[in-house]
Amino acid sequence: MRLGEGLIVSLEISIISIVISVFGGLFMGVLMSSKNKFIYWICKFCLEIVRIMPTIVWLFIFYFGVSRALGLHISAFAASLLVFSVWGMFEMMDIVRGAITSIPKHQFESASSLGLNKAQIYIYVIIPLAMRRLVPGAVNLLSRMIKTTSIVVLIGVVEVVKVGQQIIENHVFTNNMAPFWIYGFIFFLYFIICYPISKLSKKLEDRWN
Repeated sequence: MRLGEGLIVSLEISIISIVISVFGGLFMGVLMSSKNKFIYWICKFCLEIVRIMPTIVWLFIFYFGVSRALGLHISAFAASLLVFSVWGMFEMMDIVRGAITSIPKHQFESASSLGLNKAQIYIYVIIPLAMRRLVPGAVNLLSRMIKTTSIVVLIGVVEVVKVGQQIIENHVFTNNMAPFWIYGFIFFLYFIICYPISKLSKKLEDRWN
């Protein structure tokens, strides 16, 4: 089924971007939560730039602007991966920072008193504690990333929405209900992907609280 092929493209963009966002955001979140003012404000500045500019604008900038300005050939798929990875990474960074800074100060002091260095304190104490606090926000971000991949159709990526549009165009004169059925099915596809993620988040949140 053509919609299935388009869904695979959407999932490829989502999964690769999510993996990069999780690991990159975790690393940068730890950096941002450090007491280094310079690193904090650099990360904060980059985060605000990413948040202020709509994701679709970033797609246009990288796909149409950067590629022409630098004389590079950037495929629509590569541009989508780049934009979603950067967006997700900085959003995850802020979630991680918030979770870490919410850890009581005495946890740092107790770990330090045991002779752990700063890296060991974060790896064995702070990050495991912060994981419980960042799960709801992180899962919400991951769901948003999966759903927002639908905008890559605007730069020509043949994902599930684009395939749906092509099917509708082929049947628009023979079946005026085609848009309803096709977009309804696409809604169902996104639902069966995102709903289990939401339920898993709720289950983990209830278990850890």
